[in-house]
Amino acid sequence: MSTRFLAGAASVLGALAVAAGAFGAHALRSQITPELLSAFETGARYQMYHALALFGAAWMAGHGANPEAAWAGRFFILGTILFSGSLYALALTNDHRLGVVTPIGGACYIVGWIVLAVGARKI
Repeated sequence: MSTRFLAGAASVLGALAVAAGAFGAHALRSQITPELLSAFETGARYQMYHALALFGAAWMAGHGANPEAAWAGRFFILGTILFSGSLYALALTNDHRLGVVTPIGGACYIVGWIVLAVGARKI
């Protein structure tokens, strides 16, 4: 996975996190319960955190930690899809069965951070 791809993915995920946060704050606030809104906001917040982490992975890929940075990036992207995506879907559908996916996404985030730490030893 190239530095360019990781930085581009980080940019897209960051922009989508801002859009999701605005959507939650303005369009959803009066449409869903406070509990579901909180879940949606958590998804947007963690998506932004990991968009920034993905920028860190891109930087590390350009400074000697390419294999680890690439794997960390994969885990951050997958974590965003599973963790944030499941929280968005849960909030929009109120289908609590979707919540079983959320911890898998959280585990992807954790693995991504661990792999990033391993890669940090190379820079």
